[in-house]
Amino acid sequence: MADGGTIAVRLPTVLRPFAGGAERVELEVDGELTVAAVFAALEAQHPALRRRLTDEQGAIRRHVNIYLGNDNIRDLSGLQTQLTPGDELLVLPSVAGG
Repeated sequence: MADGGTIAVRLPTVLRPFAGGAERVELEVDGELTVAAVFAALEAQHPALRRRLTDEQGAIRRHVNIYLGNDNIRDLSGLQTQLTPGDELLVLPSVAGG
Protein backbone atom coordinates (compact mmCIF):
# COMPACT_ATOMS: atom_id res chain seq x y z
CA MET A 1 0.00 0.00 0.00
CA ALA A 2 1.64 3.19 -1.20
CA ASP A 3 1.85 6.30 0.97
CA GLY A 4 1.41 9.29 -1.29
CA GLY A 5 2.40 9.91 -4.88
CA THR A 6 1.27 11.30 -8.20
CA ILE A 7 -1.80 9.91 -9.93
CA ALA A 8 -3.13 11.04 -13.31
CA VAL A 9 -6.80 11.29 -14.19
CA ARG A 10 -7.81 11.29 -17.87
CA LEU A 11 -11.05 13.11 -18.61
CA PRO A 12 -13.55 12.73 -21.45
CA THR A 13 -14.26 15.79 -23.59
CA VAL A 14 -17.58 16.47 -21.84
CA LEU A 15 -15.85 16.93 -18.44
CA ARG A 16 -12.79 18.91 -19.56
CA PRO A 17 -14.45 22.35 -19.19
CA PHE A 18 -14.77 21.62 -15.44
CA ALA A 19 -10.99 21.05 -15.23
CA GLY A 20 -9.86 24.15 -17.09
CA GLY A 21 -10.00 22.32 -20.42
CA ALA A 22 -7.43 19.70 -19.38
CA GLU A 23 -7.55 16.24 -20.92
CA ARG A 24 -5.30 14.88 -18.17
CA VAL A 25 -4.96 16.11 -14.61
CA GLU A 26 -1.99 15.05 -12.47
CA LEU A 27 -2.64 15.06 -8.76
CA GLU A 28 -0.21 14.81 -5.88
CA VAL A 29 -1.90 12.74 -3.18
CA ASP A 30 -0.71 12.64 0.43
CA GLY A 31 -1.34 9.66 2.66
CA GLU A 32 -3.01 6.45 1.53
CA LEU A 33 -3.33 6.18 -2.25
CA THR A 34 -6.93 5.27 -3.00
CA VAL A 35 -9.43 6.41 -5.60
CA ALA A 36 -11.24 8.30 -2.80
CA ALA A 37 -8.03 10.21 -1.94
CA VAL A 38 -7.53 11.07 -5.63
CA PHE A 39 -11.11 12.36 -5.83
CA ALA A 40 -10.53 14.49 -2.71
CA ALA A 41 -7.42 16.01 -4.35
CA LEU A 42 -9.38 16.49 -7.58
CA GLU A 43 -12.12 18.30 -5.67
CA ALA A 44 -9.56 20.64 -4.08
CA GLN A 45 -8.25 21.65 -7.53
CA HIS A 46 -11.50 21.47 -9.54
CA PRO A 47 -14.59 21.61 -7.26
CA ALA A 48 -17.08 21.68 -10.15
CA LEU A 49 -15.63 18.49 -11.60
CA ARG A 50 -16.06 16.49 -8.41
CA ARG A 51 -19.82 17.22 -8.37
CA ARG A 52 -20.12 15.62 -11.79
CA LEU A 53 -18.34 12.45 -10.67
CA THR A 54 -19.90 11.80 -7.28
CA ASP A 55 -23.25 12.37 -5.61
CA GLU A 56 -23.98 14.23 -2.37
CA GLN A 57 -23.03 11.15 -0.32
CA GLY A 58 -19.69 10.87 -2.11
CA ALA A 59 -20.61 7.75 -4.12
CA ILE A 60 -19.64 7.52 -7.78
CA ARG A 61 -22.55 8.59 -9.92
CA ARG A 62 -24.36 5.78 -11.71
CA HIS A 63 -23.55 7.14 -15.17
CA VAL A 64 -19.81 7.51 -14.49
CA ASN A 65 -17.27 4.71 -14.90
CA ILE A 66 -13.74 4.97 -13.53
CA TYR A 67 -11.11 2.61 -14.93
CA LEU A 68 -7.74 1.60 -13.53
CA GLY A 69 -6.08 -0.06 -16.49
CA ASN A 70 -8.73 -2.33 -18.02
CA ASP A 71 -10.66 -2.72 -14.75
CA ASN A 72 -13.72 -0.73 -13.75
CA ILE A 73 -13.11 0.24 -10.11
CA ARG A 74 -16.66 -0.99 -9.35
CA ASP A 75 -15.27 -4.49 -10.05
CA LEU A 76 -12.33 -3.83 -7.72
CA SER A 77 -12.82 -2.06 -4.36
CA GLY A 78 -14.69 1.01 -5.59
CA LEU A 79 -13.48 4.24 -4.01
CA GLN A 80 -11.23 2.22 -1.69
CA THR A 81 -9.31 0.72 -4.63
CA GLN A 82 -5.60 0.94 -3.81
CA LEU A 83 -3.36 2.78 -6.26
CA THR A 84 0.38 2.98 -6.75
CA PRO A 85 2.34 6.12 -7.70
CA GLY A 86 2.19 6.69 -11.44
CA ASP A 87 -1.20 4.99 -11.92
CA GLU A 88 -3.67 6.60 -14.27
CA LEU A 89 -7.43 6.62 -13.85
CA LEU A 90 -9.71 6.98 -16.86
CA VAL A 91 -13.12 8.60 -16.40
CA LEU A 92 -15.76 7.50 -18.90
CA PRO A 93 -19.42 8.48 -18.83
CA SER A 94 -21.84 5.65 -19.55
CA VAL A 95 -23.30 5.78 -23.01
CA ALA A 96 -27.01 5.05 -23.29
CA GLY A 97 -28.15 3.28 -26.39
CA GLY A 98 -30.13 0.43 -27.71
